[in-house]
Amino acid sequence: MKSSRQRAAFGRRSLFFTFTSVVATVVATAALAVLLVPATPLAAQERDPNHFGPADVFELEVAGDPRISPDGSQVVYARTFMDIMTDRERRNLWIVDYDGSNHRALLTGQQNFSSPRWSPDGTRLLYVASDEHGKSQLYLRWMDTGQTAMLTHLEQGPGGLSWSPDGRTIAFSMFVPDTPPPFASMPAKPEGATWAPPATTYERLFYRSDGRGFLPLGYSQVFVLPVEGGTPRQVTRGPYNHGGTPEWTPDSQHLLISATRRDDWEYVRDSEVFDVSVADGSIRQLTDREGPDQSPKVSSDGGLIAYTGYDDRFLGNQVSKLYVMNRDGSGSRMLADDLDRSIGNLHWASDGQGLFFQYDTEGNTRLAHVDLDGTVTDIVSSVQGLSLGRPYGGGTFSASANDRFAYTYGTPDHPADLAVTNRGGDWQRLTHLNEDLFAQKAIGETEEVWYKSSHDGLDIQGWIVKPPGFDPSRKYPLVLEIHGGPFSNYGDRFSAEVQLYASAGYVVLYTNPRGSTSYGEDFANEIHHAYPSYDFDDLVSGVDEVISRGYVDEDQLFVTGGSGGGVLTAWIVSHTDRFAAAASQKPVINWYSWVLTADMGGTGGLNYWFPGAPWDNLDHYMDRSPIHHVANVTTPTMLITGEVDWRTPMSESEQFYQALKILKVPSVLVRIPEASHSIGARPSGLITKVEHILAWFERYRKDGTTTQ
Repeated sequence: MKSSRQRAAFGRRSLFFTFTSVVATVVATAALAVLLVPATPLAAQERDPNHFGPADVFELEVAGDPRISPDGSQVVYARTFMDIMTDRERRNLWIVDYDGSNHRALLTGQQNFSSPRWSPDGTRLLYVASDEHGKSQLYLRWMDTGQTAMLTHLEQGPGGLSWSPDGRTIAFSMFVPDTPPPFASMPAKPEGATWAPPATTYERLFYRSDGRGFLPLGYSQVFVLPVEGGTPRQVTRGPYNHGGTPEWTPDSQHLLISATRRDDWEYVRDSEVFDVSVADGSIRQLTDREGPDQSPKVSSDGGLIAYTGYDDRFLGNQVSKLYVMNRDGSGSRMLADDLDRSIGNLHWASDGQGLFFQYDTEGNTRLAHVDLDGTVTDIVSSVQGLSLGRPYGGGTFSASANDRFAYTYGTPDHPADLAVTNRGGDWQRLTHLNEDLFAQKAIGETEEVWYKSSHDGLDIQGWIVKPPGFDPSRKYPLVLEIHGGPFSNYGDRFSAEVQLYASAGYVVLYTNPRGSTSYGEDFANEIHHAYPSYDFDDLVSGVDEVISRGYVDEDQLFVTGGSGGGVLTAWIVSHTDRFAAAASQKPVINWYSWVLTADMGGTGGLNYWFPGAPWDNLDHYMDRSPIHHVANVTTPTMLITGEVDWRTPMSESEQFYQALKILKVPSVLVRIPEASHSIGARPSGLITKVEHILAWFERYRKDGTTTQ
């Protein structure tokens, strides 16, 4: 049976494809139709205190950065919790035995503790903590006595901590400011005079970054520090960034790093692996190809170096492959070439005959092993991501010298906990950090779904989250929640935002349309130079699939998404009117303006997502821009963006909002003060975002008000 929204003639065509809609066939007898009564979302009434609610976001905890001891007997991890008084995440360090016993706090208090790193002999623990001035410093803890010492007095924060194999030296990366001469000379200011602040000049392409703001001049360099502390010594130099984690060679005399040491480093995606002498800083290039070579890991005997990368073909998405080469850079060859997934987080096996790594497949992160002959064996799955807001990947693991592992484990029912396993896959969950919360607060059940795209029959994976206390005989409103990236993936992972929509009485659908990662390079590049395009059909087909199950009211469909999901939300409302309301979070609305204002637009966006510069490809940029199709929009639409978002700048949302207002389409612009692209980085930001979206959707439920 077709709804009035489905029957409405849209009357306009995209320049790239003709809009088509597959109407789901709902099989229902007259008796069943009587049972299918509307279900009122809890957001429209008093919320059930026994369901997961907005304030409960502050109660969530996450296990991250698990570090197993060299002998595999203990695990130290960062336990993140939400400080409701400061509205910030805070991190303490906890420790637990491999068998799950002796779980206890290691470092707690008002400081933030992070980056725990065991010494090679397991007797000491290096970590980062903020000092009384809020600066991050390196500390050392003796595990037998609990004594600690502050090793540094740094002006800049350290990163990429790495112990030398002999346990005598620590390597790390750190930003080194650069102070150029003044651009222009100003006359002397009279004593006591108040003038306007001085001008700031920029001559780089990459001059601001989301979450960091306008960037100071300088470069990331590698330093070494005696384990007893003292003055760090800089070992890399030059106008290049040397970030990441330095990798020591077994003799503790050299560091392997990945860097782009080219004069045009701002314009290319072309890093190489370098060997740096700790003694004198001399540097030798080991790889040489057009494309990124990164994350070097040396075997215990020093004979082989593993690394990841790819030959750059300027595609929107390129799978990162695994390579091994001889210590001098010769004889490079690919391993696991049949695995059409990006490989990361390399660890050599204790026997030196293979490596452990992680990869995403079909929305799930796995820990696996590959022999030097290329044979891949999965060990465990469900390596949980660390994002609380939405169900993204990003989990991690560490390995001991005897091939035991600690990893972040999770399901849609809970955020990341700590788990351990061995090479045989005998795994055990060690923590239940949110068991106390979810014993009191019900959450929605998550169901995996596969369906065919109406465009070409492509198989699409998604997940349906049902409200707590779900009753299949009732009719529920539906929220389509779209991931960003666009080259990213959702999966069977916990999502506070999705659960809040479900707790408010909505069925929620989230999917991995074409363009998503974890299904292979070809699937992701279905949107190469064609974004948005048929990913629209994939999403709408998912909505039709859920409607066909009989428990969704097809007159109460809502859509939202962030970043790339915000782009697709704006695209959807300009290509169909079947949704009752939409909330486009931090979208790109005009690709022309985006490549000239976003922090990644002038390099990654322009070079990989489009056939060339906007002034040479105007039609292409405009045809893919929601602003070009804005006259089609009749759906009430919210725009919500952080005020210091440099990934999808506020000006993008303002363009769509202003256009909608000119067209007299019901619309609202929500600006989140002090928020970057990660609106949910602070707990209140996540809550603010969800509550504004729910309030907007409630306006346009069929039994709600539609006044502005």
